[in-house]
Amino acid sequence: MPSAGRSKRGVKPSGKPTLKTIAQMTGLAVTTISRALNNAPELAQETRDRVQRIAAEIGYLPDRAALRLKTGRTNVISLVLEPDEQIYGFGTSIVTGITESLRDTSYHLVITPLFRNVQPIEPIRHIVRNRMADGVIFSKSETFDERIRFLIDNDFPFVSHGRSHWPEAHPFVDFDNEDYAYHATLRLAAQGCKKVSIVLPDSALTYTEHLKTGIERGAREAGIAYEFAADVNLNSATDAIRNYVIKRSKRPDSPDGYICASEVSALAILGGLAEAGHTVGRTAHVVTKQSSSMFMQFQPAAETVAEDFVEAGRRLGQILLRRIAGETEGLSHLAKPDFHWSEPVAS
Repeated sequence: MPSAGRSKRGVKPSGKPTLKTIAQMTGLAVTTISRALNNAPELAQETRDRVQRIAAEIGYLPDRAALRLKTGRTNVISLVLEPDEQIYGFGTSIVTGITESLRDTSYHLVITPLFRNVQPIEPIRHIVRNRMADGVIFSKSETFDERIRFLIDNDFPFVSHGRSHWPEAHPFVDFDNEDYAYHATLRLAAQGCKKVSIVLPDSALTYTEHLKTGIERGAREAGIAYEFAADVNLNSATDAIRNYVIKRSKRPDSPDGYICASEVSALAILGGLAEAGHTVGRTAHVVTKQSSSMFMQFQPAAETVAEDFVEAGRRLGQILLRRIAGETEGLSHLAKPDFHWSEPVAS
């Protein structure tokens, strides 16, 4: 017989592994196994590591229904993602950051898809009413977002990627798009641009307002003109954005500077400017947010400002864990853009 405290190596458990299975393999009490799997700090790290290793080897998974009945908790964090949020790795980066923040906790991340024919509030309602998670994360916040209103009214832990205008403070992580647009406008003016333009996100999104405010302020201070692209937005097909830029470049008083709210729109705008006969960096200038290393492989002539979605994911996870734990103050983070402009390029 194996000595107490040592696993029965080579003995494969039959049926679905349970806490009792691991206890039999290690010689430890079931309560000790449970505490080790939950990283109880009073247990030795060696014990926790051994129990967690064996649990992984035999494929142990906690019974979430039983856990919910016993504690009222699921140990699940739900991230609501739209299919198009995977473009250029947004979803992957956010998931990476959230997962890092959940490391060494008892929480697991579950992706809840938001399909195109479903209202954004529906998966949120489903999660809350069926207690499918202990907290929820979502993006694309609107100025008066009904998801945020619903979650506040139901006192359900959440954090949004983006802000709203509801009078109550709510947990959020955001990028300072107003500051980005303001300094990008000043940068384009310094490069000799007389008129700047931007393809905006959907008008309901809060950061659309932030981008517009930043450009308006920057253009006013620099004494240049500005416009917001008509007929297309960030949800438009890249061909539609590209064709818009080509047509707009052929009309009088066309913009000679573009501020881009995403890498995808930047590539479409750069393609349109090139086809219209512009040389980016000389006869036209582009500033874009950059969230992946891939962008500069395509177009080094555009100037970029980094937006770190992995770090945003870390912050989202950290803030949600604090909210679940009962904290109510200081549950927000506004990332400031870091500008590293090169020397002005002569046009």
